[in-house]
Amino acid sequence: MTDVETRPWAEQLALDDASFRDQLAYLLERSAFYRDKLAGFEGVGLADLAQLPFTEKDELLAMRTPENPFGAHLCVEPSEIVRIYSTSGTTGAPSYIPLTAEDLENWVTGSARSYAASGIVARQRIVSTYNAGPFVAGAALASFERLGLCHIPVGTGNTERLLLAVELLAPEAVVLTPSYAAHLVERATERNVDLRDSAVERVLVAGEPGGGEPAFRAQLEEGWGAKVTEAMGIGDIGVSLWGECEEQDGMHLGARGFVHAELIAPETGAALELDDGATGELVLTHLRHRAAPLLRFRTRDHVQVRTSPCKCGRTGPRVRCIGRTDDMLIVRGVNVFPSAVREVVSAFAPKVSGHILVRAQSPGVKQEPPLPVNVELARDATPDAALAEAISEKLRSVLVIQAHVELVPWGSLRRSEYKSTLVEH
Repeated sequence: MTDVETRPWAEQLALDDASFRDQLAYLLERSAFYRDKLAGFEGVGLADLAQLPFTEKDELLAMRTPENPFGAHLCVEPSEIVRIYSTSGTTGAPSYIPLTAEDLENWVTGSARSYAASGIVARQRIVSTYNAGPFVAGAALASFERLGLCHIPVGTGNTERLLLAVELLAPEAVVLTPSYAAHLVERATERNVDLRDSAVERVLVAGEPGGGEPAFRAQLEEGWGAKVTEAMGIGDIGVSLWGECEEQDGMHLGARGFVHAELIAPETGAALELDDGATGELVLTHLRHRAAPLLRFRTRDHVQVRTSPCKCGRTGPRVRCIGRTDDMLIVRGVNVFPSAVREVVSAFAPKVSGHILVRAQSPGVKQEPPLPVNVELARDATPDAALAEAISEKLRSVLVIQAHVELVPWGSLRRSEYKSTLVEH
């Protein structure tokens, strides 16, 4: 653990205020995009950050052209760029994310702090399952070298190779998505391999919400015989910005000093205090970024905040991701995150497998009750009307929604070697 991570939070905020003022002046000097957007806000500090406008993903996409694929907020000369990552582009053309040498160093430093919080230490072996390719996950993988780990990259879609690596190479840790971690438990069982007998002591999950859901986490820990902690980043801002320690009570900001976090009410955009138990949308601001810094970027990640002192000694607020706006449905005015549905259902293990699929009845976010939810039974289990009713009742009491639960046979819902799709329109 570094001295930065245990610095008193008030002291951290004072340092961040100075960094932000410098970052704002830098943007006004070098970014055509922000010069227009922030006119009249010169000299603003963190205390008045909520007065500044948000930066939306659509804005960034709209200002990019074939002649300038980085957009009008590029703040450095092309010769200063040492790395260019991209998003997946699953909903259109990919976004390009340029980094200077300093930016890249800060990304790797923050990611290394986030993963080190899990308890992994130098000279241990770690298997990674991300096909980093052109994506920002590449910087997360670089953090393993920074930590002095023996890195065993396997990649996505190589389940048999991964299980073989776990058996023969005896890694102490694996890093993968929560969905893939669950899938591997099932595949290992089919091969008569007990992952609980492996050398794996830590399962580090990231890439999608779910790793912090208590019931789902318990299933993963039972299947792996290992401690499960999660990490989270956002491609436009940084990789593995947050990482959970062994106390498993929310993710610490590994990128502290590089990124400032806010909480807002997603419906109104109003600023919310980072109080214990508060929930809202995470908004992030670069503090020391050079290539294409972002200010008040709406992540669309909905989180719950923890502010109680952590036994690990790290200071500052922690977060657990509840879900993403991209996946959220609204049922009679109630926001429903599919990951929250899965968390409720997972509590019914071992009668259910933990796999669910919400079948939206109409296009768009708004849905009429009852919300159809397919719940997969455990292996060799048979449909039970009483179980379906119990799950429906639990969803009603916990999430305040009316759902129609259909129990489906084990293995009928699609597995994923990367991220799971929990909603089908």
